[in-house]
Amino acid sequence: MKIALVGYGKMGKAIEKIAEAQGHTIVARLEEKPTEENINDAEVAIEFSTPSSAYENVTACLELGVPVVCGTTAWLDKLPEVKELCKKHNGAFIYASNYSLGVNLFFEINKRVAEIMHKYPEYSIRMEEIHHTEKKDAPSGTAITLAEEIIPVYGFEKWKLSDRTENNELGIEAKRIQDVPGTHVVLYDSEVDEIEIKHVARSRKGFASGALLAAQWLVGKKGVFTMKDVLGF
Repeated sequence: MKIALVGYGKMGKAIEKIAEAQGHTIVARLEEKPTEENINDAEVAIEFSTPSSAYENVTACLELGVPVVCGTTAWLDKLPEVKELCKKHNGAFIYASNYSLGVNLFFEINKRVAEIMHKYPEYSIRMEEIHHTEKKDAPSGTAITLAEEIIPVYGFEKWKLSDRTENNELGIEAKRIQDVPGTHVVLYDSEVDEIEIKHVARSRKGFASGALLAAQWLVGKKGVFTMKDVLGF
C-alpha cells in the first residue's frame, strides 16, 4: 500500500516502522492539512494528529477521495458530519478510539461482564485509566468507549470524570504518569470482595499494528466502518 501518515508524532512514527517492515510505502508524512499536492497519490491515509486538527484532516482526505483511518480522540462532536461527508463523496472511513486487537477484545469482554454484574447491586462500579503525561484529553477515548458499553446496561445517564460513581453517573478516574502507554480498569466493588477487568498496553506497537490492519482492510471498500467490522465481531 501507499500510505499517507497524517500526523507524524509518536503514533505516526510507530506505524511507519511497522508498515515499512511489511513492505508498504509511506508516501507522505504530514503535519499540515492534506492537499492534492502533498498527499502524493496515497491509497489510504492514517490520521493520528490532535483533537483541534482531526476534523479538518479527515474531511480533506474524504474530499480528495482518499480512504482514511482515524485514531485521534476528543473531536467526536464532529463525527456525524464526517459520516455524512463520507456518504456524500462515496468514500471510506474508519474511526476507533483504540485500534489495538487486545483492547477491542477487551471491549467485548467489558460489555459481557457488565451484563452479568449489573444484576448484583451489592457491587458498585467505577473505572480508571492511566496514560502518559503528554496525552491531551481526559478521560481517554478508550475509557469513553468502555463507559458507553456499560451505561445502557446499568441505565446510567452518562459518565463523569471522577473517582466514584454517583448521582446516576459512571465515574472515570483519569491518571497521568510518565511513559505509560495506556491502562484501563473496570472495577466492581462490594463489602466482601472486588472484581476487576484490566487491559495494560506495554507499548504503542499494538495500536500501530491495529491501525495498519484497519488500513489494509479499508482499501477498496466504501462506507463508514468500525473495528468491529475489521475484526468480524
